[in-house]
Amino acid sequence: MAPVGFIGLGIMGEGMAKNLAKSGRQLVVWNRSPGKCTELQAACEGADITVAETPAAVLAKCDLVYCMLSTPDAVKSVYEMEGGILAGVCAGKKIVDCATLAAEDMVRLSAQVSERGGTFLEAPVSGTKGPAHAGQLIFLCAGDEALFNEVLPTDLEAMGKASFFFGAAGSGARMKLVVNMIMGSMMAAFGEGLSLCEASGLDSEKLLEVLQLGAMANPMFKIKGPLMLQGNFAPNFPLEHAEKDMRLAVAHGGSLGLGLPVAAAADAAMKRAMEEDLGKQDFCSVVAAQKKQKTT
Repeated sequence: MAPVGFIGLGIMGEGMAKNLAKSGRQLVVWNRSPGKCTELQAACEGADITVAETPAAVLAKCDLVYCMLSTPDAVKSVYEMEGGILAGVCAGKKIVDCATLAAEDMVRLSAQVSERGGTFLEAPVSGTKGPAHAGQLIFLCAGDEALFNEVLPTDLEAMGKASFFFGAAGSGARMKLVVNMIMGSMMAAFGEGLSLCEASGLDSEKLLEVLQLGAMANPMFKIKGPLMLQGNFAPNFPLEHAEKDMRLAVAHGGSLGLGLPVAAAADAAMKRAMEEDLGKQDFCSVVAAQKKQKTT
């Protein structure tokens, strides 16, 4: 089987690349911090993993390349820099981009790849660090349907538990923003609930028990609740990334003439937490700022 490329070995990409390696895939990898590449090689002892010097060098060795970069700025930089992704795209090259971006950014990337003769599939994922390492991500895809059908039974199934195709480029990004907007709004409400419980002198542990026994039971509350009570905000989904997604979702709603006041309030709560220097911490750290929030 031909090697595949993987560009971006951060919080999410590391786990995704490991699962591709476990599935028997030969990998050619690149990361902005080269140490991540050698860490991956060490963690996947026995796997065939080669480190490339540039993103373009990854494409020189692989017809199919996965990208998982953290922010819109990082995506633009790695695509357009000297020796970047676009420098390596030509006829026959296939790009599957798993970043969470605004729909217009995905449309731009699709056009940039297509005009160079390549094929583009957007595949943003629902899931954080744990699901990425466990191969339990949900892929929200759009763009080239033939490429989706090609990678679905092999690579996407190795990295995830479900995959969906939504049509033209940009549609996957829009669905991902909807999903993350709902998740972020839930987290902000959860944080306020824990804050009110504590301020009322009630047992927050008991609140978690009550929630898990009723209609509001869900995996996020079950996992994050104890961590929030402990003040353990080790990043699985950094707050700065969650706030970026909330901001993009609210802006997308505005472009459609649709007000999203709940999401806007959740975004404001995340922004306050970032002002407390919590941006690099997990998005459940929003509760730390909420506990300090005073009425005006």
